[in-house]
Amino acid sequence: MRSNTEQASRGLRLAASLALVFMHFPILVIALYAFTTEAQTYQFPPPGLTVAWFGAILQRADFWRAFGYSLEVALTATAIALLLGTLTAAAIYRSHFFGREVISLLVVLPIALPGIVTGIALRSGIRLLELDLSFWTVIIGHTTFCIVTVYNNVAARLRRTAYSQIEASMDLGASTFQTLRYVTLPNIATALLAGGMLAFALSFDEVIVTTFTAGPQQQTLPIWMLSQLVRPRDRPVTNVAALVVIAVTFIPILLAHRYTSEASE
Repeated sequence: MRSNTEQASRGLRLAASLALVFMHFPILVIALYAFTTEAQTYQFPPPGLTVAWFGAILQRADFWRAFGYSLEVALTATAIALLLGTLTAAAIYRSHFFGREVISLLVVLPIALPGIVTGIALRSGIRLLELDLSFWTVIIGHTTFCIVTVYNNVAARLRRTAYSQIEASMDLGASTFQTLRYVTLPNIATALLAGGMLAFALSFDEVIVTTFTAGPQQQTLPIWMLSQLVRPRDRPVTNVAALVVIAVTFIPILLAHRYTSEASE
């Protein structure tokens, strides 16, 4: 019996290892060719290694504009998502009404739909309202799926929080604001942090929805990277930019995982 269990355990570990290699091998390839000395072709092994491309990208004003724009979009979309996602989760958690589950489904639907479907729907809505493509249309597009991460985290935390704590606070004479500040927010603080960080990571590297909601002057860093791929001499620079995106998004995801794990213990 123990032998069968050990064999199954080894098989699961092997399968998990293969899955991790399959998922992360392309990232290792990008990292390797960010140091190659050959710009126009992908030779393996690379003919040489250099850090010159890191210096080259630091001197690119168009890279910094795109990076700053992506940062501004991600921070704004995350802030709006934190507000709307938290309010939606609180409303659905505390209320029982007809269509409650339908509303919950509609909130999480944008993250489940293919990005191109969401992008086409948003573009059609923008045209219907006769709005010009701008910074705020990009924000609207990003907020639609950023809300989902905040809503899911806050709703899950509220389900694990005893409502009797809020009732006790109100019975003891606390105002609604005091109950929110001293009871509700401390209970959902880590959920807000985790949801906000995941929302930031999703927004910062979003491509498809941005393509449908941004105008010619709104170029985020992922869109800038796509434009560089058609220039063979700039491929190593694009790989360096990809490493920047990985670093910027990896840290929030890691912290979100840590806060979520600590809260579930």
